[in-house]
Amino acid sequence: MHALTPTRPTPAPLTPAPPTPAPLTPQTTSAFRKETVMSVLPKPSLRRTLTALSGVAAALALSVPAAGALTSGTTSGTTTASPAAHGQDAFRGRTDAAVRKSLKALVKEDGFPGALASLSDPGGRARNYTAGVGNLKTGSKVPTDGQVRIASNTKMFTATVVLQLVGEGRIDLDAPIETYLPGLVRGDGIDGHDITVRQLLQHTSGLADYDEEVVKDYLTKQQHRYFEPRELVEFGLGKKALFAPGTGWSYSNTNYVLAGLLVQKVTGRPVGEEITHRIIEPLGLRHTYWPGVGDQTIKGRHPHGYFATAPDTPYTDVTEQDPSAGWAAGGLVGTPSDLNRFLTALLDGKLLEPEQLKEMKTTVDAPDLDTVGDGHYGLGLATFKLSCGGYAWTHGGNAPGYTTRNAVTEDGRAATIAVTALPTTLPAAEHIEAALDTALCTR
Repeated sequence: MHALTPTRPTPAPLTPAPPTPAPLTPQTTSAFRKETVMSVLPKPSLRRTLTALSGVAAALALSVPAAGALTSGTTSGTTTASPAAHGQDAFRGRTDAAVRKSLKALVKEDGFPGALASLSDPGGRARNYTAGVGNLKTGSKVPTDGQVRIASNTKMFTATVVLQLVGEGRIDLDAPIETYLPGLVRGDGIDGHDITVRQLLQHTSGLADYDEEVVKDYLTKQQHRYFEPRELVEFGLGKKALFAPGTGWSYSNTNYVLAGLLVQKVTGRPVGEEITHRIIEPLGLRHTYWPGVGDQTIKGRHPHGYFATAPDTPYTDVTEQDPSAGWAAGGLVGTPSDLNRFLTALLDGKLLEPEQLKEMKTTVDAPDLDTVGDGHYGLGLATFKLSCGGYAWTHGGNAPGYTTRNAVTEDGRAATIAVTALPTTLPAAEHIEAALDTALCTR
């Protein structure tokens, strides 16, 4: 069981206290407007993903290959539940039936090709579920607890490594990023002397996202393109600052690519190696891995991932893609059950010392973080408001072909929901998060 207190995660300020953001201005929230370019990078904000979809739908539709295009709304298959070996009766009864129903609805009503779920209870007993098909061409089943691109859930791993280095005295959370990456963070209204490590992890740096630059002509040019991390940073720094550091909140992958570069500078080793040695291997996450340079495949059993430009448009198979556009902000591949194990271990204090975990859980308001509302964001860790009362700790991720939502409650229940496409309507986005809520609140 975790110490997930306080229930509403707005703890008293730490010393030194992170700045409290001022009310967000229209400029700060501009990333969520209807006219924005679609983000295919991993983000927890489905509102942003959806509103962005409309901006390039017509252009991307022209890029969908005519031959072999896959049509949405034709999925078939049955909903299945598979008990893990150590917990065959963990989720019988109301929970079991409710999760089955919610996954089936994601396939039948929202048109996702496939859906997966993994649940675990406070005693570690687990149960896995699937619905739909894993391959639209062959009609094969969704592999139980199959690997998916976990996208922005990677941020939790990156933040954990940074905080481990804080605990080791090698990084100061409230030191400017200039201390570690001198001369790199510069731009219009941007100076690395004024942005702290904490603000990068908390998305209060004011740095704009680079996502628009890596999604142009995605299906024809960007899907298989490799991006260097510094190239991604240059894209983000090429935009004017959204606000002065510490005076607002805006989700930005640029922050976490810089965090990855910070890890590499301090340790002298690749960030993927540090994540592997410090987190994946010690926790025994056997089906989670950092893709190698140029690796566009998913190594283990996995459902295919699909991409549609708008509602009722053809799905295109995007299972194979270069994950470098996400890097330390969203490059990992993993399974739903591994995500549950990671988040449970993190909140149980198995990865961070109490002081660093407390820092991670110190939150600020995070407008439009999800479709539920009233979100809060800490250092790579966010909150999810539950219909049954209180909050769960979460993050989530969106990548071309895959959407994941996951959370752990105060009493130690964990759940991850994954679907094999990005949603193209707000109701579909809401239904994914409702499925997560169902898994955690139905008993």
